[in-house]
Amino acid sequence: MTDQPWTIERITEALGSPDLTQRFLGEINRAPAAELLAVFARWQGIAESTVAAVERGREIAAAQAAGQPIPGEWEDITDQVRADAAKLKSRSAA
Repeated sequence: MTDQPWTIERITEALGSPDLTQRFLGEINRAPAAELLAVFARWQGIAESTVAAVERGREIAAAQAAGQPIPGEWEDITDQVRADAAKLKSRSAA
């Protein structure tokens, strides 16, 4: 991650989605002065999370490309997902 300060421009770049960027700019432009810092801080958090997720995705892709196991701790929830899917399927059949 970079140590550059967060700015409106940097947040829009980090969001990586035209829809999110428009939403952010709309909120920041309509925010009353008393709420401006709170709106900025909320979107800064979203941008930081987005940047971290992208970096994590790149780490995972690099590991997969190198034939290595995916880094991190993973919990296998396959059985739970199958059980949930079966419940949903039975509800839609009724």
